[in-house]
Amino acid sequence: MKDKVRIVLATHNAGKRREWVELLAGLEVDVVLPEEIGISSEVEETGTTYRENAFLKAHALSDASGLPALADDSGLEVDALDGAPGIRSARFHPGSDEVRYLALLKALEGVPAEVRGARFRCVAALVLPDGREFATEGVCEGRIDTAASGDGGFGYDPVFYVPEAGKTMAELTAAEKNRISHRARAAQAMRPILAAELDA
Repeated sequence: MKDKVRIVLATHNAGKRREWVELLAGLEVDVVLPEEIGISSEVEETGTTYRENAFLKAHALSDASGLPALADDSGLEVDALDGAPGIRSARFHPGSDEVRYLALLKALEGVPAEVRGARFRCVAALVLPDGREFATEGVCEGRIDTAASGDGGFGYDPVFYVPEAGKTMAELTAAEKNRISHRARAAQAMRPILAAELDA
C-alpha cells in the first residue's frame, strides 16, 4: 500500500480541518495543520479577492514546509449590504462568531425576506512544492434568516438559511453540509486535481 501524501492545510480551525478531511475522504492524503509540523500559518491576508488571499496562504505554507499546501478563503456576500462582508467576513465585527452574526442580524433589521439574499463563496488554492498552483471555487446560495438557528458548523452558519435544504447551515448534518456547502463544492472540484497531481 502506498504512503499517503502529506498536505498542510492553512488553518488553525479544527472545524475547518475536520470538514476538509471528510471532503477529501477516499484520497490518499494526510491533512496536517501547520502547528503539527512546527510552522506558523500566520499570513497577513492583504489580497483584494478570495483567490489572492488563498494563494498568499498556500504559497507561504508550501514555502515554509516543502509540502503541498491547501488553503481556502471564503466569505459571506449579502445582497442588501452590496456584497459585504465578503472577504472581510472574519473581520466584520471584533469578537466571537456569535458576536459577528448578531451584528449582521442587527445590520439587516427591518430588511424584508425577499431582499435578504446571500451566498457563501469559497476559493480553494493548492500550491505544490515546485510552485505550480491550482484553484477551484464553490458557491452556496441562500438568505440571511431573521434569527439564529442550529448549533452545528461555525461562523455565520446559524443565520444562513439554505432554501434547497429547508434549514440553516448550522442545522445541517455534517453529511448534508458536505454535499452543498461552498467549501464542499470547491473541494469536490479540487479532488480530481489532487488525485492527478499528487497521485493520491
